Amino acid sequence: MVVRRDSAVGEQVPDGTKEPTKTAGSTPAKEAVKKVTATKTASEKAVSKKGAPVEDVSGKAAPARSATGKKAASSAAAAKKSVSKKAAPAKAVAKKAAPAKVAAKRTAPASSDGTKTTATKTAAKKGAPAKAAAKKSAPAKAAAKKTAVKKAPPGQPSVAEPPRDESHTALVRRARRINRELAEVYPYAHPELDFQNPFQLIVATVLSAQTTDLRVNQTTPALFAKYPTPEDLAEANAEEVEEILRPTGFFRAKTKSVIGLSKALRDDFGGEVPGRLEDLVKLPGVGRKTAFVVLGNAFGRPGITVDTHFQRLVRRWKWTERTEPDKIEAAVGALFPKSEWTMLSHHVIFHGRRICHARKPACGACPIAPLCPAYGEGETDPEKARKLLKYEKGGFPGQRLNPPQSYLDAGGIPAPPLGAG
Repeated sequence: MVVRRDSAVGEQVPDGTKEPTKTAGSTPAKEAVKKVTATKTASEKAVSKKGAPVEDVSGKAAPARSATGKKAASSAAAAKKSVSKKAAPAKAVAKKAAPAKVAAKRTAPASSDGTKTTATKTAAKKGAPAKAAAKKSAPAKAAAKKTAVKKAPPGQPSVAEPPRDESHTALVRRARRINRELAEVYPYAHPELDFQNPFQLIVATVLSAQTTDLRVNQTTPALFAKYPTPEDLAEANAEEVEEILRPTGFFRAKTKSVIGLSKALRDDFGGEVPGRLEDLVKLPGVGRKTAFVVLGNAFGRPGITVDTHFQRLVRRWKWTERTEPDKIEAAVGALFPKSEWTMLSHHVIFHGRRICHARKPACGACPIAPLCPAYGEGETDPEKARKLLKYEKGGFPGQRLNPPQSYLDAGGIPAPPLGAG
């Protein structure tokens, strides 16, 4: 408590101030404090009049020299202690009540009608660990969404679907792994057209449009027996050629193409098949697909053959979403070294003809199912899937009448000649 000290002249109050008055709501404790204050003031005035030192700046009272000052100080201290003792129980009760109020505030959440219930808060505290666990599991759920897992039938491993936001590097790795797997499955992959020289290969490739390689291989022996060179075919009678090519379908258009092709080779290239892409695509009936077949298999120059099987599979594998052959060629070519392009084409086409069919792929018998985003589009039951396999994978004859020795060593069976049942 701060006590105002007046000057030693007397108990004069400065102008403009009022003496404190007793309020109606004063308590006994307050009255006792006021009495102590008055007694202490009187004693200090008495000491001041006799020249005794007063309290220093720090607020500590100097010892009084007179007996009167000592008695006054003693009585003031006694009164102060008694007031403190009386006020202490009230303060203690207040302190005890304060934690209870704080606890009530913390434990009682507001209900709908404005009241607070301890039970609700307790339930909330019990639910807190569950919420924390849910927060911790959120990243795991997000990761699970990014890499969706397709359910496989009992006894088969689940197949992971590549994430939608697959990076280019991840795509390259997955595509090259698929090619390596296919190379182990089809180490004997080769062009499935019978040929002995570039001229026979380019003619057979032109004839393979809108038909099977098997039908072409069964037809070309008679054609090349009668017209072995470009010069011979250039001078051929169109009607005779049409009759030979009838089994391949669209025989009139194909007759026009092979005769025109032969004339161009005779007149522009000295009867030889050119070994450059820009020259090949100028020939009648020759596009980029045919050109790359010839370059890769007759001249050993890398090229990607984008036929119907190749287009279907690379889209199923999410290598590209393009539908135009030249765009597919560019997109897939960027995923592989150029030196692998020709064999990559053979691997993909072999797989498309034997397992990954257009209408009903044999997913349950597919060796690259764990890497395939389209797993499940076809039959997933292993037993049923094996019945869908074709050619050497299903124990049937292949498409070539004269296949390479590596194919025969792997259990391949040559195709029967035309009309052999």
